[in-house]
Amino acid sequence: MSEMKEKVLEGVLLDEVYNLTLAELSRACEMHAEWLAELVEEGILEPSGRSPYEWRFPAPALQRARVVRNLQRDLGVNLAGAALVVDLLDEVERLRARLRRFEPGC
Repeated sequence: MSEMKEKVLEGVLLDEVYNLTLAELSRACEMHAEWLAELVEEGILEPSGRSPYEWRFPAPALQRARVVRNLQRDLGVNLAGAALVVDLLDEVERLRARLRRFEPGC
């Protein structure tokens, strides 16, 4: 009878002010840095810094990159379509936040 080993999950809680390097973002979303550079070129991600070696991405960029990855992998959406989707998702979230301010309990 084999013993089941428990897996220990490790992670870092990212807040809004935490910045990721290109390498950290690449590892976190399990995609190549070249793919992330394409997201920057398409305007999906907006890092600070002049070159890929200096790029720093705000923590929410991780979720945004993962959404794009899933759209491409699961639905075959191209980068332009993914850019539109993530922009619309951002707009929906802004509108929901605004609605919560006016209608507590929503």
